[in-house]
Amino acid sequence: MHPIQHDDLPAAGVPLSLAMRAGDFLFVSGQIPTRPDGSVLIGDFTAEVNGALDNVQAVLSAAGATLAQLVKVNAYLSNAALFAPFNEVYVKRVASPPPARTTVVVDFGHPDVRVEIDAIAYLGS
Repeated sequence: MHPIQHDDLPAAGVPLSLAMRAGDFLFVSGQIPTRPDGSVLIGDFTAEVNGALDNVQAVLSAAGATLAQLVKVNAYLSNAALFAPFNEVYVKRVASPPPARTTVVVDFGHPDVRVEIDAIAYLGS
C-alpha cells in the first residue's frame, strides 16, 4: 500500500492519508470544500460541492488518475433537501456512466460543512 499526498491540499488535522493506493485501486479519504489555507468554503452550495469535487480531483491527480476512473463515490450531505442541488453539480462533473454511489445525510458537527465526498478509483487498464 502507498499513501498519496498533495501539497496544495491542507493537512486534515487528523491521522489519515489523503488517499491510499492498494494494487490497482485508490481509496480517497473524505474531502470537504476546503481552500489551500484550510478554511472551509461556505455560503454557496454549488461552490461547496464543486470545492469538494475539486479536492477529490486534486487527490486523484496526485496519483495520476482522473474523475473518469471513479468506480465508487460516497457523498455525505448535512440535509436531505441538498440531494437535488448536489445531483445538479455532480452530474456535470462525473463521467457517464456514473460510478456506483451512496448518499447519506449526516451531522458533521461543524456548522459550516454541508458536503463531504470520498471515493474509490480504479487505476488499472
